[in-house]
Amino acid sequence: MQINISSVIRAFVNSAIEQGWVDSLDRIYTTNRLMSLIQINELEEGVSDSNDLLSLMDQLTQYAIEQGIIENIGYQREQFEAAVMDLLTPSPSQLNNKFWELYQNNPADATDYFYELSKSNDYIKTRNIAKNIQFNAPYKNYGNLDITINLSKPEKDPKEIALAKNAKQSNYPLCLLCMENEGYQGRNNHPARQQHRLVRLNLNDRHYGMQYSPYVYYNEHSIFLSEEHTPMKIDRKAMDNLLAIVEQLPHYFAGSNADLPIVGGSILAHDHYQGGRYTFPMEKANAYQTIKLNAFPSLKVELVEWPMSVIRLNGANREEVATAGEALLNFWRNYSDESVDVLAYTDDTPHNTVTPVARRRNTNFELDIVLRNNRTNEAHPDGIFHPHQDVQHIKKENIGLIEVMGLAILPPRLVNEIDIIKAYLLNQADLNQVAEYHQTWAKELKNKEYDETTIDRFIEQAITNKFGRVLEDAGVFKQDESGRQAMLRFIDAFNQQ
Repeated sequence: MQINISSVIRAFVNSAIEQGWVDSLDRIYTTNRLMSLIQINELEEGVSDSNDLLSLMDQLTQYAIEQGIIENIGYQREQFEAAVMDLLTPSPSQLNNKFWELYQNNPADATDYFYELSKSNDYIKTRNIAKNIQFNAPYKNYGNLDITINLSKPEKDPKEIALAKNAKQSNYPLCLLCMENEGYQGRNNHPARQQHRLVRLNLNDRHYGMQYSPYVYYNEHSIFLSEEHTPMKIDRKAMDNLLAIVEQLPHYFAGSNADLPIVGGSILAHDHYQGGRYTFPMEKANAYQTIKLNAFPSLKVELVEWPMSVIRLNGANREEVATAGEALLNFWRNYSDESVDVLAYTDDTPHNTVTPVARRRNTNFELDIVLRNNRTNEAHPDGIFHPHQDVQHIKKENIGLIEVMGLAILPPRLVNEIDIIKAYLLNQADLNQVAEYHQTWAKELKNKEYDETTIDRFIEQAITNKFGRVLEDAGVFKQDESGRQAMLRFIDAFNQQ
């Protein structure tokens, strides 16, 4: 169908005004900017009846391809789409003024505005995210675990991969989290960010920016990034910053990946945290024991019934909670217990760190300190406290902040692989059709209680069970008698220092 580009341009501008993203005074200006992108000099009569900004953006992009303005290559489409949506995106100063104006009434109003903008201007890839497969299921006595099979990131075609491989390397921006990404055009080996915006935050007299993840894994998945390109480090500053975030945004949690390889996140070169408006399974987990930290008698301290090793601090005084978190971290950095394979160092190489998670619990500050260790040995070359090889057919990547809290992000390959396993279980396929690394698991599942009407839920539960095992593998002190005694030895040693 031939695209009436004049009608599409008029409809795009009308919709942007109606939805409040463009002021009516900017109608002519925005129209002319769109015409420049499309390389036309005048408009014909007529207007499209569509008011969906993303579908109108698609039509503009298709026209640009048909007219040879851009090639039908992923990064060029992305750059063009970002340039179009930048026209309805407030400038950084306008965005920040609006955010903090709304904040004065209610912090949630401010984040609602920023989140809706980030979806409407296609920075958050809502249509891609809708492809993800999501479910939850119970695991032992830990409650439900959340599962996402990530189908949101589009695959690159071979031509685009070759272009990126041969592209000139650049140090601008230094990484995907640097503030210099705001408004950046992008290139064939760096994503377009014209419509990307940052809310500026002051965290303990340091400058940070808040953005949303383009491929959100949970509601209002936020990233809080340092103005400076400095490495991640879990220390007192990190504890203070996480608690400062939840003080400013009390409806959000804030957490950090650990700062060591194997147990850390995918980007350790740039200081940043994650947060959002989502209640993770770990937050719902109950305590199995209340304990005392002698140096912090006014804090409520709990050991959490969770596959990983979690010490939960709760108190009214933000400074005291941060100080206790720092003290536990510093003591853990040098703590060893060979009976449970915990060694703080191999020669000069450190192994102990934590994954911290902050939130508000009513008016109190709550800080979960999740103990981590990245040792390897001959039996577990990928990590003693890392998914062991018998569960890596489901999840072999690092167990970062999101997984620690009970949300598995699983690879897209599983979709087709699981379909074949289902066919095998229902006697519609042979075992040799199942991926080799799934075959042992498939045989274990064979002839359990399922049929054609229950097979989907049966598989979901089986995947959840594997993820539960992943978390148990990553737990330093196991949730058995031996592990709980080891946790108490650590607490006793902390109290006696």
